[in-house]
Amino acid sequence: MSAVTDQYAALHAGFRWQVPRHFNLAEVCCGRWSRDKPNAVAIRYEHDDGRVSTHSYADLQREANRLANVLKRMGIKRGDRVAIVMPQRFETAVAHIAIYQLGAVAMPLSMLFGPDALEYRLNDSAARVALVDESAIANVLAARPLCAGVKTLIAVGAAQGQGDLDWTDALARERVTLVPVKTLADDAAVLIYTSGTTGPPKGALIPHRALIGNLSGFVASQNWFSQDDAVFWSPADWAWTGGLMDALLPTLYFGREIVAYQGRFSAETAFALMQRHRVTHTFLFPTALKAMMKAVPKPRRRFALRLRAIMSAGEAVGDAVFAWCRDALGVPVNEMFGQTEMNYIVGNSHAKWPARPGSMGRPYPGHRVAVIDDNGRECARGTPGDVALHRRDVHGHPDPIFFLGYWNNEAATRAKFTGDMNDSWCRTGDIAVMDADGYLWYHGRSDDVFKAAGYRIGPSEIENCLVKHPAVANAAVVPKPDAERGALVKAYVVLAPGFSGDAGLIAALQEHVRGQLAPYEYPKEIEFIAALPMTTTGKVQRRVLRLQEEQRARERG
Repeated sequence: MSAVTDQYAALHAGFRWQVPRHFNLAEVCCGRWSRDKPNAVAIRYEHDDGRVSTHSYADLQREANRLANVLKRMGIKRGDRVAIVMPQRFETAVAHIAIYQLGAVAMPLSMLFGPDALEYRLNDSAARVALVDESAIANVLAARPLCAGVKTLIAVGAAQGQGDLDWTDALARERVTLVPVKTLADDAAVLIYTSGTTGPPKGALIPHRALIGNLSGFVASQNWFSQDDAVFWSPADWAWTGGLMDALLPTLYFGREIVAYQGRFSAETAFALMQRHRVTHTFLFPTALKAMMKAVPKPRRRFALRLRAIMSAGEAVGDAVFAWCRDALGVPVNEMFGQTEMNYIVGNSHAKWPARPGSMGRPYPGHRVAVIDDNGRECARGTPGDVALHRRDVHGHPDPIFFLGYWNNEAATRAKFTGDMNDSWCRTGDIAVMDADGYLWYHGRSDDVFKAAGYRIGPSEIENCLVKHPAVANAAVVPKPDAERGALVKAYVVLAPGFSGDAGLIAALQEHVRGQLAPYEYPKEIEFIAALPMTTTGKVQRRVLRLQEEQRARERG
């Protein structure tokens, strides 16, 4: 593979944001394409039961107009929240386009949420309508008696007959024409709830312009998307930022085809799906890549893949996964970092600048990123601190990527920023080091980093080292309370197929880490676990394991 010419400095110097006063996600992601190339494929749908269907941009626009007319008839207007509790499917995309056309706010909710999680979000947002399919209808119905504000439940797919209105019948009665609402770029478009480490989830209100802020990172991380034959797929749920803002909407923005797969993720399924649909670009979170690496070590011997770019985010990729993507897939992974509040701000683009294995990458064009200390001052290079994004780019212009604030929570919004709101840093809560060349190296969430025997421990480096061992499919490192040292390094390990956990393997894994990292970093204790606790966005919930260790310590006395 030829060496990459570093074009990073030139890309930053020449980049300027272009944000029109009026801007609407429905128009740029569907409306214009339904006029300019109506027959082009927008959504290629596949269900794990074998059902398939293909939907053009004209199809998407027609059905979105009908749904928008249904919602208008219910009184949905600018600013109203509409919940979407559905997986990857054509109707999910239709719902987003319809809601944006009305100037209303789409509130995607994971189909994995239980009744309590749904109840909190539906009530906190004061959502008036919920669109739900068979994957979540039981939990929504269980939550609904406590959600007085939800006036109408529109049932989709196999859930039809269980709501107040059936999707098929309701849309069939409506016109296919609609005059969309004219929105400002600053108007709210999406409300996404983020899971905090303390307190209830906070609703991040995302404006239409935020997609513009995402595009430089999306294009770069997908190695200059989009080519004319580009086909995108990601297992990322469209109910969270990674699936919506990193996959569905930017793909539609460029008028390309995205594969919607409704079914459980597995490594074999992922490879077969990418082969079958000739996928060229993807977003695969590290958990998925680790599973694929362990299950199919040499994928190109079995699958005819057309991949040109792989983006990964959510956790640190680590050099083991990086090397596998480069060598086994022939496509170096472009790591990306961002948050719901300001997404797609740091990463790599191996087509334009060289990646460094294990690094998060560098700030994408248009974003001014630094590592700052507790007082909001930039840290010296090589010193750990909080990754933060400035309100203004390197040229002094407003960065369009920022969220509008937390829903009904001004105090939390203010706490997210350091300095004057118009000239301030927005903290991520993620600890990293920036090297002399501007590459960021992830240390962990500020609440995941801990001290053991006086040493500062970042879990990601140890986890990455463990995953390099053939017996380890995944790992999470947390502190175990200890009277003498304050804490011990403890690893929870998910075994790869064919391995069994015993004292011999524990010793081997400890020696493996001791030989690769600092002596104080090796796990003093290892516990084998069937599966790590994960968020719906594919992130390891170390907090759950940490709290478990604290509870066990209390029980021990």
